[in-house]
Amino acid sequence: LKPVQRRIVYAMSELGLNASAKFKKSARTVGDVLGKYHPHGDIACYEAMVLMAQPFSYRYPLVNGQGNW
Repeated sequence: LKPVQRRIVYAMSELGLNASAKFKKSARTVGDVLGKYHPHGDIACYEAMVLMAQPFSYRYPLVNGQGNW
């Protein structure tokens, strides 16, 4: 995984966002990643999250996207 993807997965685990958790807005996750771990632009974080949610981008989707992805 790329560093931004690792940071997203770590931030999601810190927020308690696992497979059985309720959905939260992606802005919450991206805000945590930007504030704590990834001091670059928010567009890179959003793009990495979208790629991790798309079933055709990776062999296994790492993020369960809901709604308008």
